[in-house]
Amino acid sequence: MTSAPSPSATIEVPRWAAVPASPPSSTGAAPTGEAEDGRPVVAAFDVDGTVTTRDCVVPFLRHIGGTMPLAARLGLSTGRLVPALARRDRDQLKAQAARIVFTGRPIAAVEDAGVRFAAMIERSWLRPDTIARVHWHRDAGHDVVLVSASFAVYLRPLAARLDIPAVLATELVVGGNGLCTGALAGGNCRGPEKVRRLHAWLDARHGGRSGVVLWAYGDSLGDRELLADADYPVWARATLSPAPAEALP
Repeated sequence: MTSAPSPSATIEVPRWAAVPASPPSSTGAAPTGEAEDGRPVVAAFDVDGTVTTRDCVVPFLRHIGGTMPLAARLGLSTGRLVPALARRDRDQLKAQAARIVFTGRPIAAVEDAGVRFAAMIERSWLRPDTIARVHWHRDAGHDVVLVSASFAVYLRPLAARLDIPAVLATELVVGGNGLCTGALAGGNCRGPEKVRRLHAWLDARHGGRSGVVLWAYGDSLGDRELLADADYPVWARATLSPAPAEALP
C-alpha cells in the first residue's frame, strides 16, 4: 500500500495550484458554513491520490474483470489501444477499458461489487490527512462534493461511508435491459469535464458558480482546470494539515 507523502517531502507546486494566503474568513474566527459575504462555501475533492493513497480505477477494473482475463482482453484490443497509447490519450484508454470490462454485465452486479470495493478503499486506501480536512469542511457547514475520474459505482457508497452528500464522477451507460453497454455517460470525468459537471451541479444546488466560495483539492494534471476554477485551490501532493492555519481561532 502506498502511503501519503510525508510533510517534509519536497513538492513543486504549480502556479495554477498555489494555495491562497487566507481562507474564506479572514477574521480569525472559527469557520462557518458561509463566507464573510454570505455565500455558501463548497469544497470539491478529487479522489485518486487526493482522498486515497493510490489510483482506484485499474484495481476496480481488475476486481470486475479479473487480472488475467482483463490482460487477455486488452491484448485482443491492441489495434484500438495503440493509437490511444501513442497519443497518451487517457480518456480514450479509459473508454476502451470500460468497454472491455463492463459490456454486457448486469449493473446490479457491478454496483454490488462497487459496494465491496468502497469498503476496501475505506479500510485500506484513505489518506488520513485529507479525511481530516474533509471533516473540517463538513464540521464548518461547508457543502462537500467528490469530483473524480473514478467510477461512480464505488464512489457513491464510499461517499455514503464518509458522510459526503454528493458525487460527480465517471458514470456507466446502462441499457433498458439493466446491462451495461460499455459506454461512459458524458465521457471521462477528468480535466475540463470536472469543471463542467461541477458547474452544472452548482447551477442546480446553489444558483451557479458565482453564488459560492469554492475550495478545490487535487493532486494531478487531471485536476488542473478544477484547481484553476477555485477561489481556494489546494495542491494535495504534500500532507495536509487538519485545517488551514489561518482559519483556526
